[in-house]
Amino acid sequence: MQFTNQINKEWNNLSRNIKMFFLANVLFQIGGGMFSVLYNLFIQSLGYGDDMNGNIVSVQSLATALMIIPVGLIGDRASRKRLLIVGALFTGLAYIGRSFLESGFSLLALSVFSGVFASIFQVLSIPFLAENVPSAQRLRIFSYHSSLVLASQVIGSVGGGTLADLLQSLGMSRISSLQIVLTIGSIATLAAFIPLMLITESAKETKQSNQTTGHTAHSKIAVRHLKSDYITIGRFALVNLIIGIGSGLVIPYLNLYFTNRFSVSLSAVGLLISLGQIMTIISMLIGPSLASRIGPVKAIVCFQLLSLPFLLLTGFTNILAIAAVSFLFRQALMNAANPIQSTVLIDRVSESSRGIANSMTQTAFTLGWAFMGPVQSYLIMNHGSYWGYAITFSITGTLYVFGSILYYVMFRERRLPKWSGSQTNEFE
Repeated sequence: MQFTNQINKEWNNLSRNIKMFFLANVLFQIGGGMFSVLYNLFIQSLGYGDDMNGNIVSVQSLATALMIIPVGLIGDRASRKRLLIVGALFTGLAYIGRSFLESGFSLLALSVFSGVFASIFQVLSIPFLAENVPSAQRLRIFSYHSSLVLASQVIGSVGGGTLADLLQSLGMSRISSLQIVLTIGSIATLAAFIPLMLITESAKETKQSNQTTGHTAHSKIAVRHLKSDYITIGRFALVNLIIGIGSGLVIPYLNLYFTNRFSVSLSAVGLLISLGQIMTIISMLIGPSLASRIGPVKAIVCFQLLSLPFLLLTGFTNILAIAAVSFLFRQALMNAANPIQSTVLIDRVSESSRGIANSMTQTAFTLGWAFMGPVQSYLIMNHGSYWGYAITFSITGTLYVFGSILYYVMFRERRLPKWSGSQTNEFE
């Protein structure tokens, strides 16, 4: 009850901008949740093989990765509100096209298009929040933001899978039912621009003018910190690349893993993935408390390493119940560290470098996803639905261990300011 009252109090104290942004993110992520669960099943229903799904994930991730840095740089200089509106509108339009067009060229072209514009939300969410939230509330609000994103995806994935199964039970074909559900998700994403229109612009021009006035006096200090910032950003990017490569072998294909190995229904897949997200939401809300007790870096490493046994158990079991429970715990533990990682990143670099730091680390992670699509499809096609997934899960586990150890070694020596659950100094 105390925890609920605290959340309610903090929500009432949030600015109108943050509330409108959270509402926009709910709509945007509902559509994304439907696509994440159903779109590769839609591709499969069209008669394409696993190689097409791998190619689509790769080109979309690559398009996103190539746009992350430009979007971050533009966002530091232009109106983030307008960029977010553009992202919502064009991502929604791309999703509508992907719901109906069936040719191979259209599937690949629209995946690139949606990847480009979806990157705007991916890159600018954290800078927008940091700009509108006091530093003392940052970790807690970042945790709420990450939890809200997952909760919205739960609504999309559960609702989408259930609705698709319902339409098929009423006699509609598999392809038509998926098209209708994906269209609903597209409209939700498109509608995210409405609350964004109600956001009040911050006085960015005034702030930039003041920074320019004092630029000469502080230029030597800025240059002195720049090298340190780039070294820190490079280290974060390296770890994110390693984790992204491992993640890209498994995470985009979890729904195919359950349908191929266990022949479960669409609604069951959507429900399972959504339960994993619900557990992640809970773990993200608990994360700041753990960070206050053992420190943020140790908390991140603990969450990641504890997820590994469940990852391997999911990859090797032939029992659906074991696979489902293991998947739920892996999902919650691995992702619980994300808001803490974002806070650590922002705390380790100077304010002038936070935009490029966020962009670089996300680029590194997304490149990992972009390059692993063909590798994953090759392993599954050549080793089958058991050993193919067992191999990919094992490679992912190895990369996670290496990435976690490297993260601890590189960042454990530098101490953050005194950490507390209520006073914080962001992930993706």
